[in-house]
Amino acid sequence: MLRIAVPNKGSLSEPASQLLREAGYRQRRDSRELVLPDPANDVEFFFLRPRDIAVYVGSGTVDVGITGRDLLIDSKTEADEVLPLGFGRSTFRFAAPVGTLTSIAEIEGKRVATSYKGLVQKFLGERGIEASVVRLDGAVESSVKLGVADLVADVVETGTTLRAAGLEVFGDELLHSEAVLIKHHSDSEDARVTEGLDVLQRRLRGVMVARDYVLMDYDVPAPLVEQAVAITPGFESPTVSPLHTEGWFAVRSMVKRNETNRIMDDLYELGARAILITSIHACRI
Repeated sequence: MLRIAVPNKGSLSEPASQLLREAGYRQRRDSRELVLPDPANDVEFFFLRPRDIAVYVGSGTVDVGITGRDLLIDSKTEADEVLPLGFGRSTFRFAAPVGTLTSIAEIEGKRVATSYKGLVQKFLGERGIEASVVRLDGAVESSVKLGVADLVADVVETGTTLRAAGLEVFGDELLHSEAVLIKHHSDSEDARVTEGLDVLQRRLRGVMVARDYVLMDYDVPAPLVEQAVAITPGFESPTVSPLHTEGWFAVRSMVKRNETNRIMDDLYELGARAILITSIHACRI
């Protein structure tokens, strides 16, 4: 069985379980369950702390896992990102008291408070900047006022919390993070892991594509087919079939869900009719 680590709590937990559920895997109904076998799909799920998942994958205790890119980098373990999953997005920035720092180079010799010590050390090390990184478990924005640090590195959404603490962001972003599928860093994997991971990736990609796309069907006069197809080129190529009524064709194409209404308007203005939308529940691309 392929051993898969899944976040047991936090912002990544429910979206990860929902993604796996839509991909056809069993998921727990009781949050107290820590291990869940899914023999029908030849996998076994382990529900672990998000911060620990990269460590378990890196040590080979489990084969693959879902965690944040930030947590993966921060862990410094022997694990690699395999597939970005499109949820749990966040941005990491430096912040300092208003008007004190304006560039990354000015961090040299300063004290940086963060909950992601490994990530910050990697970022600064790659740029040749020496600074003291102080690891805190949370509420890092208070560290400057309390004299623990000169600046902070943290997740920034609206910046409201930082501003309330008298801080402002500066310099380049450290990282754009999101939930990712990770595996152990190894050049020689056994067939069980390779095959199981291939199936898992295909299923997850299928769900993500199904979430992003819909099927669009419409009828269009023959002289307008090429113009219509240019509007709906599809994921690879649209299906075009002649209708019973001579001189008309039916077109089926995958289009981005968030562009649906604009495309329908464009097709109708062109001369297409009977424009229909169908949701995609699963696919293999």
